[in-house]
Amino acid sequence: MSTPFDVAIVGLGAMGSSAAYHLARRGQRVVGIDRFSPPHALGSSHGRSRMIREAYYEHPLYVPLVQRAFALWGELERAAGDRPFFMRTGGLMIGEASGALVSGTLASATAHHLQHEVIEARDLHRRYPAFAPLDEMVGVLEHRAGILLPEPIIQAHLELAEHHGATLLRDVQVHGWDRTADGIEIRTGGETIVARQVVVAAGPWTGQLLADLALPLPLPLAVERQVIHWFDPVRFPEYFEPQRMPVSIWELENGTLFYTKPDLGDGVKIGIHHSGLTANADAVDRTISEAEDALIYDLLRRFVPFAKGHMRERAVCLYTNTPDAHFVVDRHPQAQEVLVLSPCSGHGFKFASVLGEIAADLVTTGSSAFDLSPFAIARFGGVSE
Repeated sequence: MSTPFDVAIVGLGAMGSSAAYHLARRGQRVVGIDRFSPPHALGSSHGRSRMIREAYYEHPLYVPLVQRAFALWGELERAAGDRPFFMRTGGLMIGEASGALVSGTLASATAHHLQHEVIEARDLHRRYPAFAPLDEMVGVLEHRAGILLPEPIIQAHLELAEHHGATLLRDVQVHGWDRTADGIEIRTGGETIVARQVVVAAGPWTGQLLADLALPLPLPLAVERQVIHWFDPVRFPEYFEPQRMPVSIWELENGTLFYTKPDLGDGVKIGIHHSGLTANADAVDRTISEAEDALIYDLLRRFVPFAKGHMRERAVCLYTNTPDAHFVVDRHPQAQEVLVLSPCSGHGFKFASVLGEIAADLVTTGSSAFDLSPFAIARFGGVSE
């Protein structure tokens, strides 16, 4: 491929597929490269459901981003022929009022004047009998929250990118690149691709990929192994229907966070948010231990008891974490033609639509309507221009 592309995107998962779509629809000559054939189950963008919520406990700065993301998810549904990618269920953040989850949710709701309710434990159980909170817990309910469908979304972004002229190379690995007067020459197993700019959206492979290409990021990225489970309800399956069970995040006294999602026909989904188990993206242990199962069984027994039926499925996925758990959306300090659009520290999928749009803005105009300074590489120090 001797004719230069305007932009090459390395990684076609949640972020890369979105960037490919937004760039291609603007008329950019786009080539996307993925070492696998997305959507796949080897990275961070699978599991059949992802949560989207507006009253963002992590920091109020995310609220304008997620509001734009909501709008773009609706646009994607229409562009894809009215395929449904979002299901509104409402969302509950459950924990002690003084905890980071509840207090952070309320801080974002207050700062951005978001509609919400605070529900005491007794009323919470009465309204949502799937849940059994402790007496000292409260729930913050936001009605706009719900579920995104990751695999259909990635597939739609890729299909629409190709419809707008993008070239997508699946099962192709980047082995090296050279910076030239024409841009960046990317070497794969079979050919050399030239692009004026590169978007790196390689998820858990980002750190190692950039290091292998002699452009290491001046920050530590930790790949974290996560386990998710699906269960058939043991009783009262109607409690777990999406019309009656909001998505939820729970914070326990010891700081553990876990989440649940309603039964979409494949069981009630539950997982611990941040397991703390580091991993190598190329050598992930996908065997789930009895101890990991037991931990989930205990959470169900204590807080979602009617969901503790037959285990239908379990799976492993990956988070890629920065030291402060905020995103990286920035030009590489040693190569301004390289935009890093990853990692997202386990809370990024809901933003994929808007981050793809932001990537397109940065590639085509050099700027974004959003303040991206919280996601700058330089915030970690040790950056040399």
